[in-house]
Amino acid sequence: MAKDTKDLERMIGKVPKFFKELAEKDPQMHEMVMKLEGHVWDDGALTRKTKKLIAIAIAASLRDQHATRAQLAGAKSLGISRNEVEEALRVAFLLAGMPAYVYGKAQLDEVMPE
Repeated sequence: MAKDTKDLERMIGKVPKFFKELAEKDPQMHEMVMKLEGHVWDDGALTRKTKKLIAIAIAASLRDQHATRAQLAGAKSLGISRNEVEEALRVAFLLAGMPAYVYGKAQLDEVMPE
């Protein structure tokens, strides 16, 4: 489990600005979210990398620009390749349709250019 926001950022990549500010504005909520983050992102039956690919596919399916870009930035820091992301986006295409795939690919090209 991550000890603080910097540790979490090393584990999963980019941490949203609002979450960094939460530590000062609402320390109790920050602590609860940190516990949840650790529970979700720690390696278990699935690796952190696999979970990150799932998160990218979900964010692209929702066409949430902020989440997609943040997850892609985190993928880079975990050593996830473009090919791995593209494969995850193909799963999103199968289940959520072409708009999810096209959206994810557009974000991928900006965050992780070839």
